[in-house]
This record gives sequence, C-alpha cells and structure tokens, in this order.
Amino acid sequence: MEKVKIIKERLKTAQSHQKSYSDVRRRDLKFKEDDWVFFKVSPMKGVMRFVHPVFHVSLLKNVIGDPIFIVPIETVEINEELTYKEIPVSIIDRQVRKLRNKEISSVKVLWRNQQIEEAAWELEEEMKKKYPYLVE
Repeated sequence: MEKVKIIKERLKTAQSHQKSYSDVRRRDLKFKEDDWVFFKVSPMKGVMRFVHPVFHVSLLKNVIGDPIFIVPIETVEINEELTYKEIPVSIIDRQVRKLRNKEISSVKVLWRNQQIEEAAWELEEEMKKKYPYLVE
C-alpha cells in the first residue's frame, strides 16, 4: 500500500506540472457569429485527409487578410472517406541542384485548388512516373 501511495502522489505531481505548463500557454478563443475562420488541418502529399466530423475548437483560427484567397468549397471534390486527390495543373518552373556526385532535377508544380504562391517543388523523376502527361 505504501508504494501505491507513492505512485499516486507522483502521478498527481506530474499532472500538476503538466496543467501549470499548459495553462500558461492556453489562450481563450472567442468567435462571433459570421466570423471567418480557418480550419487547421495538416495536409499529406498526394491524398489530402480531413479530420473526423467532430473537432476541437482549438483547430479553428481567425482569418486575418483578404477572403478572396479562400477556395470555395464547391470546387473541392471530396469523396465518402473525406479525402480528395490533389491533381497537378501545370509546371511553372524547373531547377537543377548540383551535389558532389549527382544532379537533382526539380519542377515547381501548381496543384489544383491552390494559388501560384502555394506551388511546391517536386522531384522531376517522381512527377514523370506519376504524371507523364505533365512532364513532356
């Protein structure tokens, strides 16, 4: 019983430390009706995965800036599994990085439903394999 008592005390101490640590960094979120908010998700390359229909309010962020940059939901085709496939639209730029023993070719790809500023650098070889029609 003595060891159980010690374990409980140490657990309580650890929980207290964690709570005090998180309380300092936590901030109250307040939203008004008709406020614009972003829903924060972490995208993965290729297939974009969305979260469960129930989410924590901490994933909402206030919109700061121009709402014209928001992609209308109607243009994003989401399937039953709440995912959508990113499709490359065009190649904007090319670059070759020279290392000691080899050269790495990259292409800057504009993806569907994204702005030009959000174009990403991808390996040219991978783009040739996945989307041969794009790299000709």
